[in-house]
Amino acid sequence: PAGRSPLPLASLSQVLRLERSRRIGIVFPLQKLERYLLPGADTAPFRLFQPGLAALQRAETLFRSSRDHVIDYVSSAVRMDHAPALTLPEVCFIGRSNVGKSSLIRALFSLSPEVEVRVSKTPGHTKKMNFFKVGKYFTLVDMPGYGYRAPQDFVEMVEAYLQERRNLKRTFLLVDGVVGLQKTDHIAVEMLEEFGIPYVMVLTKIDRAPRGLLLKNVLGIQDFVKEKAQGCFPQLFLVSSLEFSGVHLLRCFLAHVTGNLPTVEAS
Repeated sequence: PAGRSPLPLASLSQVLRLERSRRIGIVFPLQKLERYLLPGADTAPFRLFQPGLAALQRAETLFRSSRDHVIDYVSSAVRMDHAPALTLPEVCFIGRSNVGKSSLIRALFSLSPEVEVRVSKTPGHTKKMNFFKVGKYFTLVDMPGYGYRAPQDFVEMVEAYLQERRNLKRTFLLVDGVVGLQKTDHIAVEMLEEFGIPYVMVLTKIDRAPRGLLLKNVLGIQDFVKEKAQGCFPQLFLVSSLEFSGVHLLRCFLAHVTGNLPTVEAS
């Protein structure tokens, strides 16, 4: 609702007030897991995208609306000929029903509380492609969930979008951090690989996964990406929409892949 206050830790300045280990755990949740790896384990995929503070702060300004920088829901579409004709760089979020897509998008936009992202307790609530415009910088698309209660024309809708959307810069495939890759996720991966679409895997709900289970899922997916995937960015992104873990880093990566953060210096 309009006037809703941003949640604690939604802003980087709030995170920076925390003690160091908690701060790193929220901004770089993979690094928090890294210390539990066996000696000699390959840590390269844990640190491929590691922006410094300046880049994180610049990215955050894109997600903070103002009079001159409006973040807003644009429209919804069930078919490509209903999709808004936008020329801005675009990213889309896909994943199983109830994986937490809308909750994550709401967390990303939490510094602009007037942006309405509907989050339902009922799986499969998103039945259309929902388009959000981030000022003059990029567009974010919330796609219908696949699997349980997916719209009947899901395949036609999503395949058409992925193949026809020329301004699509990156697809974010959301995977439940508690259950890991499921059969339906493998089908989504096959589709992205077949179409040659560059994509990123995001593990959601990491606050609900015990550390050992989360590490097991992370390593399993990393091995899968290394062996079977061509178009997937080798680093996973871990997020909790509830605790804001990984949200600041994901904002930075979104700014980067849409060309709005050309140089990302390492911390």
